[in-house]
Amino acid sequence: MLAVFLWPLISLPTTSLAQQSTPLDQVGQEGIKALILQTIRENPEVLVDTLLAFQEEAQAQAQAEQRAATQRVGDLLRADPNTGVMGNPEGEIVLVEFFDYNCPYCRRAAPVLFELSEENPDLRIIMREWPIIGPDSELAARASLAATQQDKFEAFHEALMAQPRANAVMIRRAAEQAGLDYDQLQADMGAPEVDAHIATSHDLARQLGISGTPTFLIGETLVPGLLEKADLQALIAEAGDVN
Repeated sequence: MLAVFLWPLISLPTTSLAQQSTPLDQVGQEGIKALILQTIRENPEVLVDTLLAFQEEAQAQAQAEQRAATQRVGDLLRADPNTGVMGNPEGEIVLVEFFDYNCPYCRRAAPVLFELSEENPDLRIIMREWPIIGPDSELAARASLAATQQDKFEAFHEALMAQPRANAVMIRRAAEQAGLDYDQLQADMGAPEVDAHIATSHDLARQLGISGTPTFLIGETLVPGLLEKADLQALIAEAGDVN
């Protein structure tokens, strides 16, 4: 690792150095190389500090780019009418989840979100369908989005999350439990609005640098992975203070 990192500096050609100063002869170049290697051997913490500083700078830049992306797409995420909503549809505190019905971590998060929606009356939870685990996941996402046309998204979502997995059989079972017109549901699954939602989810995930589900967005805070209820509640409380 050290040799790879230092090689461009140690092997810097004479022509490059000449752009800044008088060309060095071979003896001068060997002397510089020896001095650099000696400095590293005697003070290895110098290289470690340099690497850490570089890593911190890269992380800060990535975080700044992600914050800019959340600001850029935040309004679309919060105002998109073509999506499922839980909790208070007019709530000022908005939590967005990118999820997949066949993601086991999304399934573990589901009951927590139901509880949070009941315990926080000003919370609006926007469920961003992002089917990434195969055809069954996309089928479930389409059914879920179609359920919004019958104003039964939340009932269907809860019923489907309670099934062992999402597939055609479980989707029909969940639809029946939620009191949906199944024929109408099937017809609405192919609607242009459904296509648009899924395509937009892929595009938003790319812009935000999201790599998996679940991913939560609240305010300008983007958090990947499963969160404990207390952690989500803390984010909600913080967002409430800002509002």
